[in-house]
Amino acid sequence: MKKSFLSVLTLMLALIVVLAACSSDKGNNTPSPGGNTGGETGKPAEDGLYNIKDFSNVKTNEGEPIKGGSITYGLVSDTPFEGILNFNFYGANPDANVLQWFDEPLLTWDANYVYTNDGAATYEVSEDGRTFTFTIRDNVNWQDGKPVTAEDWEFAYEVIGHKDYNGPRYGQNFTNVEGMAEYHDGKAKKISGIKVLSEKQLQITFIKSNPSLLTGGVWNYPLAKHIFGGMEISKMSSSKEVREKPIGFGPFKLESIVPGESVVFVKNPDYWRGEPNLDKVTLKVVNPTTIVQQLETGAVDLVSEFPIEQFPDNAKMSNVEYLGNIDRAYSYVGFKLGTWDKEKNTVKPNPDAKMADVNLRKAMAMAVDNDQVGKRFYHGLRWNATTLIPPSHPEFHDSSNPGLVYNPEEANRILDEAGYKKNGEFRTNPDGSDLVINFISMTGSDIAEPLSRYYVQSWAAIGLNVNLEMIEFNTFYDRVGSKGEDDPKVDVYQAAWGVGIDVNPQNLYGREALFNFSRFASEKNDELLEKGMSAEAFDVNVRKEVYNEWQKLMTEEVPVFPTLYRAVVVPVNKRVLNYAIGDGTKVYLNELAVNQDKPVVATK
Repeated sequence: MKKSFLSVLTLMLALIVVLAACSSDKGNNTPSPGGNTGGETGKPAEDGLYNIKDFSNVKTNEGEPIKGGSITYGLVSDTPFEGILNFNFYGANPDANVLQWFDEPLLTWDANYVYTNDGAATYEVSEDGRTFTFTIRDNVNWQDGKPVTAEDWEFAYEVIGHKDYNGPRYGQNFTNVEGMAEYHDGKAKKISGIKVLSEKQLQITFIKSNPSLLTGGVWNYPLAKHIFGGMEISKMSSSKEVREKPIGFGPFKLESIVPGESVVFVKNPDYWRGEPNLDKVTLKVVNPTTIVQQLETGAVDLVSEFPIEQFPDNAKMSNVEYLGNIDRAYSYVGFKLGTWDKEKNTVKPNPDAKMADVNLRKAMAMAVDNDQVGKRFYHGLRWNATTLIPPSHPEFHDSSNPGLVYNPEEANRILDEAGYKKNGEFRTNPDGSDLVINFISMTGSDIAEPLSRYYVQSWAAIGLNVNLEMIEFNTFYDRVGSKGEDDPKVDVYQAAWGVGIDVNPQNLYGREALFNFSRFASEKNDELLEKGMSAEAFDVNVRKEVYNEWQKLMTEEVPVFPTLYRAVVVPVNKRVLNYAIGDGTKVYLNELAVNQDKPVVATK
């Protein structure tokens, strides 16, 4: 423990010193993923920066697959996975990493995030764009042998739309279904807009057609009615059928689980795409501090994600091939501006919140130099974030918006003019009272705490007294409000979003979005989010204009500010065949194979 502490302390001091040395660089030259080109995977450019465009997202196959075999998958985390193992109830990415092996959506999508007809279900759309007719393939079955039915799909909507549902999914995509509001309010026993046409065919009619319906706006994760049908809805997410004995219709099925630590999967011979090549997959949680050793020795073949800051020192690891892709995610700092109203399922803004003054929020955003953070400590594989639509969605990411540019002098001026006077080392509130800001961040990799402390140092440099608390993943999200209960001791938090395939920001920043952890709401925000989902927004140019305006609004209002866009880098043992990361590759987990029984071990 002493060695670990000293390592973190050394890294923290180095981070502060290097960024302070770089602070004279007033430019905010946001590097795009195609900025500096090294030209070869694992090889940096002359300035030492890597470029995600130099990575392939599809594994190079070497040799021929053997029959059967097994692999070990490392879920990289410093905390146990929560273990809510059903798509209808889970809320955290580590659980999604478990779910992907034994369950999946009924619809698949292409590289542009548009639903296709080559998934477990196909679809047709009416001329007015409001009614979808889905057909589940005949050979799609639950892993207990029961068919996946249209009733199971309808049942998922009924559970999520019920007033007793305690998961995070209910929102605009559900309230847009005809009859959902009446059902949710207890005025109807069924959802009028959902009709079971046959055992394998379902029809859903939406109140309004919108462009997101084809890119993530349809909930397509069924819930096995023969298992959950007799269960109280409020108890489903904590049941053994979710936590200990979950089933899906994916390529593998769960054989055993050590809660929060490991899962053993065996192949599902009845998988609808075809029997998997592998006999077994073992998933285990691997701490970021030990992941390199685990990879070098072959103790893991694949990982959920490799800590970017460890990549340069391990870029030439001899027994792996690194895959890379722009992540559908970004890191951000959020300001608590209200609470969640659990009865009304809506944001309740608090005009008296400590962080309610936009001048204070704007100054804090302008005090941190994320351009240098990305270059110096993530070596170009994370880079300065400017807006809340990341470059993983290039059609709607406004690359012309510079965001809140690093400028501590301007930050000081803003605070001075807003009345935050210095009283010794730190500033007071405009009314003269002490201003102490409580900031929470997640533990994780070696750089997690040093980076958070750099932000605290940057805010101290403009006279703000910020207290940092580092918290493990699950507790962190409980405190910021993932279960609808906001910790009043939290003023500012540092987190990250996976944005999903749908560019629509409503599920993260809408008034009725539980994931809107800042609890921000405004009429202008409502207006723009509605416009982005209007019939006019089927015109891509119109929708782009709307979302550019929304990105500008969020830069001006600063309920949160993005810090870093992300590349995902994944090392894959050289014996592994038929593996890919990212969207639209058409490389599926049932095709995953190995060319030898034992993993390749690194040579020095």
